Amino acid sequence: MKRVVITGMGCISPLGNHVDTLWENLLAGKCGIRTISTIPLEGLPVTVAAEVLDFKAEDFNIDKAMIRHNDIYALYALAAASQAMEDSGLKADVDVDPTRFGVAIGSGIGGIQTFCREHSVLLERGPRRISPLFIPEMIANIASGNVAIVHHAEGPCLPVVTACATGTHSIGEAYRMIREGRADAMITGGTESAICPIAIGGFASSKALSTNSDPLAASMPFDARRNGFVMGEGAGVLVLEDYELAKKRGAHIYAEVVGYGNTCDAYHYTAPRPDAKSQTNAIKLALQEAGYKGEKLYINAHGTSTPLNDKTETMAIKLAMGEEAARKTVISSTKSMLGHMLGAGGAVEMIICAKTLQDGKVAPTLHLDQPDPECDLDYTPNTARDYAAEMTISNSFGFGGQNACVALRKI
Repeated sequence: MKRVVITGMGCISPLGNHVDTLWENLLAGKCGIRTISTIPLEGLPVTVAAEVLDFKAEDFNIDKAMIRHNDIYALYALAAASQAMEDSGLKADVDVDPTRFGVAIGSGIGGIQTFCREHSVLLERGPRRISPLFIPEMIANIASGNVAIVHHAEGPCLPVVTACATGTHSIGEAYRMIREGRADAMITGGTESAICPIAIGGFASSKALSTNSDPLAASMPFDARRNGFVMGEGAGVLVLEDYELAKKRGAHIYAEVVGYGNTCDAYHYTAPRPDAKSQTNAIKLALQEAGYKGEKLYINAHGTSTPLNDKTETMAIKLAMGEEAARKTVISSTKSMLGHMLGAGGAVEMIICAKTLQDGKVAPTLHLDQPDPECDLDYTPNTARDYAAEMTISNSFGFGGQNACVALRKI
């Protein structure tokens, strides 16, 4: 089995459209949740979200034709991939055989903005006026396909769709591709842009979204007052490669990917298992594969701010690690500042884990002022802290009961 390392990272997020900006704002405890500004709010049951601001696709070396012919979710992926590839310095045909260079960028929903636009065309102007690019702009695999085109990645192309676990599953599957010798490098992560009336209405109808109209009191992971998650958007993309290839070309290495757990609740289409069995197993699998021996651990929690998730995740961490070890572990939920970026969430949170290892700092869980007695671990309330983590894990749990956990080790 080959060793797998992270050599490049890029992001588009509600707290900045570059990794360093994102990280600086997270450590400062800034909140990217605001009153929604990009769509009409009349009639919407929810009025806050974590929107991407000041995004211009042309700033990221994206071809004008690509800009015209892609949904915004795919443009976010193209921009984040451009950053990650520039950061890594990896080039197909020069550093890696294109046939052994792949892409695994998923989206939980895909091009829903395009779907809404063309549905309006259908109703107002008839089916013959629907864009011929409707399908390729909408489908959830097109971000991966277009990133592969731009960066000449002719190897495995595996877009993952597992709702809120998409980004973490994508990275885990890319890790396995390289670890098992099926690829030498992968561009991987997640992307999403679903802040639109139909998505907000749908999530609100399922009672998943926070009903608090105050942006600073809407996403409150592990707090007793929490009542739902806040929608976010953006993209996180990482370049993974074979350690020997990275070492040979003198690449900067952020961290080593060392473990991956993938399980399913097989219980309910939205609610987590009350006994936390499957979430526990995902965490255990990642730690076991990583060879965890009690090193200083940081966990980026799924931490959605929903009543069920946060107490179930607390239980899963305790069951996976044992009560004593769990209480010594430093944890935080950056969804308190970024909202829930859906398919992009796990990928951006993996970037946060890598930065935690690199800089020895932990971003806080904002708005944690009244801890839920059932959420009684060290969740780094409100203020960033110094912590020389040796290993991190990132948890992601999606609708459909799909659970993912990926472990990184400092290198």
